[in-house]
Amino acid sequence: MINNSTSTLAPIVLFVYNRPWHTQQTIEALQKNELATESELFIFSDAAKNDSAIEKVKEVRHYIKSIDGFKRITIIEREKNWGLANSIIDGVTKIVNEYGKIIVLEDDLITSPYFLKFMNEALNFYQNEEKVACIHGYIYPIENLPETFFIRGADCWGWATWKRGWDIFESDGKKLLDQLQQQNLVQEADFNHTANYTLMLKNQITEKNNSWAVRWYISAFLNNKLCLYPGKSYVQNIGTDDSGTHCCATDKYCIELSDKTDLVKIPSIENIAVRRKMESFFRSLQPSMTKKILSKIKKVFM
Repeated sequence: MINNSTSTLAPIVLFVYNRPWHTQQTIEALQKNELATESELFIFSDAAKNDSAIEKVKEVRHYIKSIDGFKRITIIEREKNWGLANSIIDGVTKIVNEYGKIIVLEDDLITSPYFLKFMNEALNFYQNEEKVACIHGYIYPIENLPETFFIRGADCWGWATWKRGWDIFESDGKKLLDQLQQQNLVQEADFNHTANYTLMLKNQITEKNNSWAVRWYISAFLNNKLCLYPGKSYVQNIGTDDSGTHCCATDKYCIELSDKTDLVKIPSIENIAVRRKMESFFRSLQPSMTKKILSKIKKVFM
């Protein structure tokens, strides 16, 4: 039976695998949220994919069994390796179908102490707004943004939705790509050729990646749904490099976490001005022509 009352807090669902340091940082930040002790936490722990991952998976599982600071903690240990995409799709579907709403995190996301408050308030504010499919906790380091705004689609670095939102998720990437092309929406979906979402989707179809996130974004985009973003981020990703550490001096996605939340409901309309700013940010991430040429020369000599 779905419990979708505005008086109840959304369950938190965390997906972990074999990164004990990242997982601990994620949990410790989440524990500092003022609503943590009133929130249910579900942790999905994937099994090792190969022998080299076994010890780290054991270390993560040992750690998550020691945590506290939440209303209730439920740990689901996968008996075989599902992979991130399948684990998230299955876990989100099960929990959101039972509770009607959900907050989703992965094991490399540091949250502001106000993250849960922002997410729960937004879930309540827009619960009956059919146009809104998603709430997102992270926003790129872009200056002069409004307090909150809507962008078409969905996102994946600390997010929330309702059952009605997740119901539009389409797991068949080929079906999504066909619709994008038939409706001539590739350029718009790719933020005017500044982001490579369509390429990512094509790579998912050909099994070069197994991204659930691009399918979530395109599913919402094709249904003309909106995602609410904060003007200042409540989430920081610490998994964007391979070092196990995080350096804001070199990471273009690095931001300062918001130290407040004062949510005001806004009309469910995409903010085109912010969309253009996002295009400029994505464009800034693209390598210059000089770097592309040097890279090609290097490959030739190698």
